[in-house]
Amino acid sequence: MLLTIDIGTTSFKSAVWNYEGNCLSSAAFPLLMTVSDGNRHEVDCAQWLRAFENCCSSFGNLKNVEAVVISGNGPTLVPVLGEPAIEGGKLSVPAKDAMLWLDRRAVEYQTEVSQLMGGFVDAGFFLPKILRIKKEENELYQKTKCFLGCPEYLAYALTGEAKTVLPSDGFDRWFWNDSVLEKLELDAEKFPPFIRPGDPFGEITPQAAALFGFSKNVKIISGGPDFFAAILGAGVTQPGQACDRTGSSEGINLCTQKRINDERLMSYGHPVKPYWNLSGIINTTGKAIQWCRDLLGINDLQDFFTLAKESKPGSGGLVFLPYLAGERAPIWDSSIRGLWQGISLSSGRNEFANSVLEGIGFAIKDIITIMEETGEKAEELRVTGGLAGNSYINQIKADITGKEILQPIQKNAELLGLAIIGACSLGKFSSFAEASNALVKIEKTYQPNPKNTELYNELFVKYKQKR
Repeated sequence: MLLTIDIGTTSFKSAVWNYEGNCLSSAAFPLLMTVSDGNRHEVDCAQWLRAFENCCSSFGNLKNVEAVVISGNGPTLVPVLGEPAIEGGKLSVPAKDAMLWLDRRAVEYQTEVSQLMGGFVDAGFFLPKILRIKKEENELYQKTKCFLGCPEYLAYALTGEAKTVLPSDGFDRWFWNDSVLEKLELDAEKFPPFIRPGDPFGEITPQAAALFGFSKNVKIISGGPDFFAAILGAGVTQPGQACDRTGSSEGINLCTQKRINDERLMSYGHPVKPYWNLSGIINTTGKAIQWCRDLLGINDLQDFFTLAKESKPGSGGLVFLPYLAGERAPIWDSSIRGLWQGISLSSGRNEFANSVLEGIGFAIKDIITIMEETGEKAEELRVTGGLAGNSYINQIKADITGKEILQPIQKNAELLGLAIIGACSLGKFSSFAEASNALVKIEKTYQPNPKNTELYNELFVKYKQKR
């Protein structure tokens, strides 16, 4: 059996799998983050350890688990201050609160890092954040034993081994090298060595194994970042296939034959070699829905969709730009903010709700349009994550993008992808592609409505004019 862990922004998700891709049990626990002044987005890392503890307790007997495979949100940065310990029956690792991927405090340092790395590096990535800590919180910098990402922190707690996961070839710009660390006057010993998805962090310590009920030789395996696992868990193994990863943010990942060099997008090695992944990330999609729910006083998500359905397609000409925390692809502008345009006396609560869903669709179309400007083609879009089973927004996405939307049986593609990675790491399959093609199944397909697509093409012009 495999235990898979995906540390999201607002939820800690886990599942136990067999090697046929069957989910035997699952559990999820909410995570809280602290937000202040619009730029600071932090989370207490101890929440991840307590959530892991709760997951293990909910699953009961874990003696047959051969490996724990971990992924998580990112780029989230954890300044680790000390070594793992078990005190009072609790696992702990001294650390400062983690700076989430949403954190924008390092904006003034992104230019310096970008120049050294030879391409734009957003303030949300690791080096700008670390440079800000050194310049503005030097006491914290000096106390930091090492800087880790989100999944690496949990793996460090379980193994005592500090390692950094470099997802694939072509990802170098968003991490670091010895030359850049020297030029930025950053201490190399604070930056752990690189491993790849599928590589082991190490084995669980005997103390942690006893605490959580594992056998003593359980491997702790890197699942890479959450998007990497989701690509495999969605069955995206061939050029032309794309994954739409829904959540607090949204990532569009297209499998391509070759590397694409376009500063508006990111291109790096695909989980399935020799292909490449062309990626664009939208900062606030699920977060935009939550924001609009709060604004309209709607507590229940289903009630929000019921309200949105009362609107006609196009929301009466109301167009929403979902840039509530700056934007990554394709704009890469930390200062840009959201916008509602086309507000009139006839705009009601239903139009406002529906326009947020359509705004997400327009942001996806924006990315796909640029992908196809490079000469690539997105033949299909496979949805995963929290909203993957929502037929209303899936149809909106089909109508706006003009693409076929495929809905997998297993919506939590990150956890299934981690099971795929773990099974391959243990030798149960010969390749990621073989495992993914064997274990991923599609349950529903959405075709674009040509009438709606024509309307949305007109509104997309307005969307592009205002972004």
